[in-house]
Amino acid sequence: MTPENILGVLSLIIWSLILIVSVKYISFVMRANNKGEGGILALLSLAFPEKREPGNQTRLPRVMIALGLFGAALLYGDGMITPAVSVLGAVEGLNVVTPKLQAYVVPITVGVLAGLFLAQRAGTGAVGRIFGPVMIVWFAEISVLGVRGIVLEPAVLHSINPWHGIHFLVTRHWEGFKILGAVFLVVTGGEALYADMGHFGWRPIRMAWFSLVLPALMLNYLGQGALLIDSPHLNENPFYNLAPKWALVPLVVLATAAAIIASQALISGAFSLTMQGIQLGYIPRIAIEHTSESERGQIYMPHVNYALMVACLGLVIGFGTSSNLAAAYGIAVTLTMSVTTLLFFFAARRLWNWKAWQAALVCVPALAIELSFFGANALKIAHGGWFPLVIGLALFTLMVTWKRGRHLLWQKVRDASIPADKFIESIERRQPSRVDGTAVYMAGSSDGTPLALLHNLKHNKVLHKRIVFLTIQVAEDPRVPAEERVEVERLPHGFWRVRARFGFFEEPNVPVVLELARAHGLEFKETETTFFLSRETIIASRNPGMALWRERLFAVMARNAQSATAFFHLPANRVVELGMQVEI
Repeated sequence: MTPENILGVLSLIIWSLILIVSVKYISFVMRANNKGEGGILALLSLAFPEKREPGNQTRLPRVMIALGLFGAALLYGDGMITPAVSVLGAVEGLNVVTPKLQAYVVPITVGVLAGLFLAQRAGTGAVGRIFGPVMIVWFAEISVLGVRGIVLEPAVLHSINPWHGIHFLVTRHWEGFKILGAVFLVVTGGEALYADMGHFGWRPIRMAWFSLVLPALMLNYLGQGALLIDSPHLNENPFYNLAPKWALVPLVVLATAAAIIASQALISGAFSLTMQGIQLGYIPRIAIEHTSESERGQIYMPHVNYALMVACLGLVIGFGTSSNLAAAYGIAVTLTMSVTTLLFFFAARRLWNWKAWQAALVCVPALAIELSFFGANALKIAHGGWFPLVIGLALFTLMVTWKRGRHLLWQKVRDASIPADKFIESIERRQPSRVDGTAVYMAGSSDGTPLALLHNLKHNKVLHKRIVFLTIQVAEDPRVPAEERVEVERLPHGFWRVRARFGFFEEPNVPVVLELARAHGLEFKETETTFFLSRETIIASRNPGMALWRERLFAVMARNAQSATAFFHLPANRVVELGMQVEI
């Protein structure tokens, strides 16, 4: 706890905030947004838009897409640790109030987190109205505490000079390198900031960061450093020791509220990330509940929510203190940040026609800093850093297995299908019996004949008078304008083809699509409409495609995915499912 060391670490903290958050994320990466939406999957779709054709990619896009998916998977590990370490660290302020309360820290943290996750079903809209005022009070309060500390030792302002950080790393060698693992904790929210950009927009985030958040953080860190220079023995919890004794309990309450808000951002981000993954074909269908009639982005996913809750509570109980959790925290985010930098290199060249050297001017320094942080955080692997890596690897395996399995299944179905024009010609020749009403067949291919139709005709020997081939397509954009939603084509002999496009931030809704199709001449009555779906039973085999264990894993995932009836909002009493076995 020498002044020289404190100034060095403070300098590293300040310049990490400036270079990683202010320069990389706020100034550059957030400009690479997909029509206002951010996050690593949105950036992936900007850098490599051809990703939905896995068989037609060169080696580089395949590698980068794999890295992007791994980075997205690691964000789930971050989403598990962040609420645990944030709330636990805030509640630990009770130890400063009186050591007698130490035994209650973990139970209180568990109660707060359980309440936070259980409240997700109600939606974030109502709670969100108080987020802004609470955070303004929070940043104003930590600014005042920081100024109070700086007054004790104004010399701490010298740490703004980057030379102190450089000198610390050069003279402390290995110890200085290890300290980077702790310094990195001040910038871990940068990736979440980018992922949640769609909720606020780049300009409001930039304004809030430079006018309020960055100054408040810098003042508070400087205040903590000044306190430690003046009173090195207060190193146990310098943040709370900045406050007078009478303010400790209100400060703990405010810090806990701020931690809950930060946790809410990660939970909402996990919901959004999962929805993107489902629409892009990397995650099986999962139940999605909309919690707002006016805001499409306010969603609730019970399966994701309870998985995060169990993981967070287990981490709090297992690790016990925020210091222990901090040992597990950081490595997943450093990897995700590094992948974001690599993807930004390709996105910048594609979006703005930057030359390679121009993109490298931004990306190479950022990548060098982040890889240094990663190296320092890698020392934490044996002390808990393995947890987010294991979670990320497991989820990455599930994502790539689902994507590959769906591609193999699509190939099998395509090979078993016949072109729609040839099928309609055969109908003209055979003249099967037709019955009143409308039949809607969900079709994966936009030009083939749905297998459910072939099976229905084979077994029942009858067709409806009006038959609709409905194909749902997911666009590269987060949202699709209403005027581009539906494309209707009238085919001979009572056949129609409807193509509907949804963005990867939107939830497909078939009844809405059919209502829009009325404007294009497709008349129907819902009470006289039947929806036909195929339900494939996956049979794992030793055929070329995937390893046998991955095929079995894909079969399990397919069996447990949400039904197409619920996912596409089909009226359950109007749905007929036709089963078939498919060997992959």
